Amino acid sequence: MTNKNSCYTYFRIVGDFDPHKVTQLLNLTPDEYWSAGDFRKNGTRYDFSSWKYGTCSEYDVDTSEQMRKTISGLLDKIDLLKKIRNENDVSFVLEVVPTVCVGESMPCLAPSLDIIDFCHLTRTEIDIDIDMSFLTRKGKKRKEST
Repeated sequence: MTNKNSCYTYFRIVGDFDPHKVTQLLNLTPDEYWSAGDFRKNGTRYDFSSWKYGTCSEYDVDTSEQMRKTISGLLDKIDLLKKIRNENDVSFVLEVVPTVCVGESMPCLAPSLDIIDFCHLTRTEIDIDIDMSFLTRKGKKRKEST
């Protein structure tokens, strides 16, 4: 039987800042970004800026491996991240989003010490948002967020 669980991780900066300046300062290409005032798909405007980087969807039962891949490009930029935090009203978040199928083994969600050290140094929060999937009688997934 194959594992039906999945997970993705990413690093995100949110708040009042210019994503273009962050991209330039860090010399990294974000996976996604927007500025406060940009239009959403539904026609409303964002009231905050966002800069998303390092999306990793290569599932590993030890999600710290995914977290490590997500932050690997940021490890030598800790001082720059501190500068961004000091000069702007922002929050840093390491997002971990596992989808767990009932009946499958639960992934390890504990970050390793090197990840905790990075988060501590940069004041990055770790947000774990677990989605539970239930298989219907026809074998299709039905999701519920917890």
